[in-house]
Amino acid sequence: MLMPLALGVGGRAGAQDVPGIEICTVEKTMERRTSCLQSNVDFLQKTISKLTSDHQQKLDAANRQIETLKGTVASLQKLVADLQTAQGKLADDLKKKADASPAKDAVPAAKESAK
Repeated sequence: MLMPLALGVGGRAGAQDVPGIEICTVEKTMERRTSCLQSNVDFLQKTISKLTSDHQQKLDAANRQIETLKGTVASLQKLVADLQTAQGKLADDLKKKADASPAKDAVPAAKESAK
């Protein structure tokens, strides 16, 4: 319903110079063909520049994320090392207590057998 109204308001649509690749072989004169080709070159250069910028931003963001993850991994590795050290100390302490407990029990038994 709105489409006929929109077309009716503007009359006929005028030609617009939309940036993009044009077919330059249809141009008859050398000047127009050269201009067409230059327009294509300009369009491609702008597109490449925009894509380069976009990809560089993505690479920068990825590099920042990688650095953050490296820091996280380093802190987790330190935490694991600390936990392993603490576990080793706890195991040694438990072993010492286990070794010391029978010795304490043996001393009173020795005293009782001496009586």
